[in-house]
Amino acid sequence: MKYNCLIIDDEKVLADSTAEYFNLFGVSTLAVYGADDCVKFFQSNSAELILLDINLGDGSGFELCKRLRETTDIPILFISARTSDDDKIVALGIGGDDYVQKPYSLGVLLAKVKAVLKRYGGAATGYSDGYLSVNFEAKQVKVNGNTVKLTALEFKLLAYLIENRGKVISKKQLFEKVWEDKFTGDGTLNVHVRRLREAIELSPNEPKYIVTVWGDGYKFTGEGV
Repeated sequence: MKYNCLIIDDEKVLADSTAEYFNLFGVSTLAVYGADDCVKFFQSNSAELILLDINLGDGSGFELCKRLRETTDIPILFISARTSDDDKIVALGIGGDDYVQKPYSLGVLLAKVKAVLKRYGGAATGYSDGYLSVNFEAKQVKVNGNTVKLTALEFKLLAYLIENRGKVISKKQLFEKVWEDKFTGDGTLNVHVRRLREAIELSPNEPKYIVTVWGDGYKFTGEGV
């Protein structure tokens, strides 16, 4: 599977919470907790950016960076609680692209990650949580590993909701941004939302991904499984 970001950090709670936050805002992310896990990850997966902790329980982040640089030029952002300028110099000297200080603000770190992905051409390429996978470029949707067929308009609606995940999107906004028509009726929108739910939800009658916010509109939660 292809991810936007791989986090390598032996602080599991921090790594998992960071990955969850990134996924919520459109940067598909997985966390692993050491060098061995990183090696296993790249045996069957890929990433467009690596967040690498300097201090790993099974070795040095510096050493892992050197190993990675033998086979890949993926951008690597070092993260560390250490404040030594020498560490920063070493990190950048062995192939790191930036140095992020712990504790960090998730919002600030997300903005930095998105900026790097955009610079290298990999920003906001889709969504994946292990059950639902959406590739914006290929216009492909998979549910539990199986390809799901959507119409062009259904895909556009799903992509727009995903791009604004966590936000309540009004019907008016959907009419203007998806249909590009201010006069589309509620009935048309309701039908398309229903079809999307039938395609991606475990239980369309009790949706977890695309929820109705009564009186306001719809929201993609990213909490379907």
